[in-house]
Amino acid sequence: MLDNSHLLPGWLAALLTEKFFSACIAHEDARKNEKNIFCLDCCVAICPHCLTPHRSHRLLQVRRYIYHDVLRLKDAEKLMDCVSVQSYISNSEKVVFLNQRPITRPCRGSAKLCIICDRAVQESFLFCSISCKLQHMMKTGVKLSDHICNRDSLVLPEPGLGDDLLTPETVLEPTVSISAGSASSVSGGECRILASTATTETVKKKRSTLSAPPVRSASQPAFSKVLPAAAVMNRRKNRPHRSPLQ
Repeated sequence: MLDNSHLLPGWLAALLTEKFFSACIAHEDARKNEKNIFCLDCCVAICPHCLTPHRSHRLLQVRRYIYHDVLRLKDAEKLMDCVSVQSYISNSEKVVFLNQRPITRPCRGSAKLCIICDRAVQESFLFCSISCKLQHMMKTGVKLSDHICNRDSLVLPEPGLGDDLLTPETVLEPTVSISAGSASSVSGGECRILASTATTETVKKKRSTLSAPPVRSASQPAFSKVLPAAAVMNRRKNRPHRSPLQ
């Protein structure tokens, strides 16, 4: 739990204390109803089905890594200073943990530890999570406004500009209509069938090429004349054909 959370801006304190990935009560019977989106304007976690009333708000997607809440580093950097916070790679994206994680076993050797929670971090980092850095800044009397973005200063771009943090269109995967999805699946099936047919024809051609006897011109000597006499004599004979008994 983050100490002195009352010193933080309301939206940031709510982000760090919110319980994400729990089922949305308003849509408990719907599929994919986990609350994985944070509305910066309303300071509340919502699920994908709650997007309609928040469509014009500033939204932030929270992800899951090793069973803990994370933000993409490029999203978090738009909200606060993330320098010296340990980052990890998840789905080819750099992510940072929102809160410190419980330590299940002591660190071995001379590993570098987080200043706040004694969790092992890489040599170039000082903190294992955003909350640890915030705690350190509050303990050392650092002016938070110099490291935390003012929520009201975040400019909401026009829809469709593709900003990962501020446009709700980029929070979720783009929706595809049933007809488009069906056409895509049919097209993909046709491509697979054509590819399979082409592969079969190629294999047939290769087999026919290997099994066909070599073409011999009229001027080329017969096979028996090309081989040495010893090789011709050592060739295995075919199965003998005997005349029927009288």
